Amino acid sequence: MPLFQHSQPNPEPLPKRSPAQADEPHASRGIFSRSRNSPDAAPPVNGSTQPGNTASTKSSGFFGRRRSSDDDPSVVTARQRVSDAEAAEREADRALMQARAAVRDARDHVKRLEREAGEDARRAKAKQAEAKTIGKGAKALGRHG
Repeated sequence: MPLFQHSQPNPEPLPKRSPAQADEPHASRGIFSRSRNSPDAAPPVNGSTQPGNTASTKSSGFFGRRRSSDDDPSVVTARQRVSDAEAAEREADRALMQARAAVRDARDHVKRLEREAGEDARRAKAKQAEAKTIGKGAKALGRHG
């Protein structure tokens, strides 16, 4: 015998409902659902039991979950966190490109300094050689005196 099938030997016809009875909730709508008018129904979420309150307490999906995940706070939070992470990644990429450009500029500056130092060294060497040559010529001076 299947678990969820209900078999009756003689199915009785359902009684006709009067219009006044049509507004009354069904005795049972399912294993997990409750009638809004039943005494064991959960109180409203905001704690108010006033009849004029328009807050909805009816669950709108399987086990009381929302049907639309767009309104689910955990989904909204997850979307926001993903968006924040994407923005942080873009900022990190921009910072990485700036850091690479700064490193490239620093290396170029060091190469320029090395070239200038080499040129200064060549000029100093040439100046030293010229001074040596002049010094040799100056040794001959003073022989008349």
